[in-house]
Amino acid sequence: MTRAVASHDGGDGARLRHLAIIMDGNGRWAKARRLPRIAGHRAGVEAVRRVVEAAPDLGIEFLTLYAFSTENWKRPADEVSDLMGLLRHYIRSEINDLHKNGVRLDFIGDYCALQPDLVKLLEDARTLTAGNRRMTLVMALNYGGQDELARAARALAADVAAGRLDPAAIDVAALAGRLDTAHMPPPDLVLRTSGEMRLSNFLLWQSAYAEFVATDTLWPDFDRAALTDTVAEFATRERRFGGR
Repeated sequence: MTRAVASHDGGDGARLRHLAIIMDGNGRWAKARRLPRIAGHRAGVEAVRRVVEAAPDLGIEFLTLYAFSTENWKRPADEVSDLMGLLRHYIRSEINDLHKNGVRLDFIGDYCALQPDLVKLLEDARTLTAGNRRMTLVMALNYGGQDELARAARALAADVAAGRLDPAAIDVAALAGRLDTAHMPPPDLVLRTSGEMRLSNFLLWQSAYAEFVATDTLWPDFDRAALTDTVAEFATRERRFGGR
């Protein structure tokens, strides 16, 4: 079941260019089947594969996935290790198909704090796919919206301290230009699976006027049909951006 958070007067055929997804429910999926949590994460990787394959056909140009948050380090060490292993496996096993299918891979978050071999793997994948234009797949890794804003503020402060920037010149555009997403359009829609109704520190600045959809579907069960339903739901929305 998909639930809209805000009511709208009517659809305007809005086009979904940038979809951001909080992929939630892997643990509950595994628990319901009396499986270890890693089984849920593995099933979640299969859902990523399905969604990445389907998204370009639905007109989605940017797909941002909340893959590992700054708060996820609080999880048990073995689970964090499993998640990093799955990330390595996904990049190694999928990069050639992503490249062949015209998908550009990019990352947001302080991903350089991950293990050096993983950082190199990620950066090599980004370099390989840099010229692709069919869709951009953005993975949020070691990402937190508050951390991103703090890093942007520090960058602006450093420029002010060095005399490169007048404090009076710091405005919305200046701050947005220092965010990890400065090269991307803001999300049109934030989708959260598993029925939860919160942003969980994801794209806090960028989601100021994004639509929000929550679905009870657990992430490992999310598929092309569910994505198609999400795009159709978005098309019914009337986006006002505070104008009326």
